[in-house]
Amino acid sequence: MAREILHDTDRHRYLLRIDGALVSAADYVESDTSISFTHTFTDPKLRGQGYANEVVTFAVDDVEQNTALRIVPMCQYVGQWFDEHPERSALLER
Repeated sequence: MAREILHDTDRHRYLLRIDGALVSAADYVESDTSISFTHTFTDPKLRGQGYANEVVTFAVDDVEQNTALRIVPMCQYVGQWFDEHPERSALLER
C-alpha cells in the first residue's frame, strides 16, 4: 500500500493519498501572519481510521517547522484537534 502525505502549495491543501487515491485533506487560507484551516475532509467510506488526524498533525508540524505563521482553526475538526493537543496551543493565533 503506497501512502503519501504532502503539502500541495498550489491548491492550499495538505493531503493524504493511499495508492494514489485521495483519502483525507486539510484546506487552508494563508495571510501574512497566519494560516487558517478552513476545511478538513476524509472520504466518507474511510472515516474513523485516523486519517484526518494524520493530515492535521502533519500540517501543524509543517507550519511549526517551516514558517513563523500562527494557526487559526476555522474548521471544527482542527479546533477539536487543538483541544486534544493543548501542548501545541502556542501555535494558535490569539
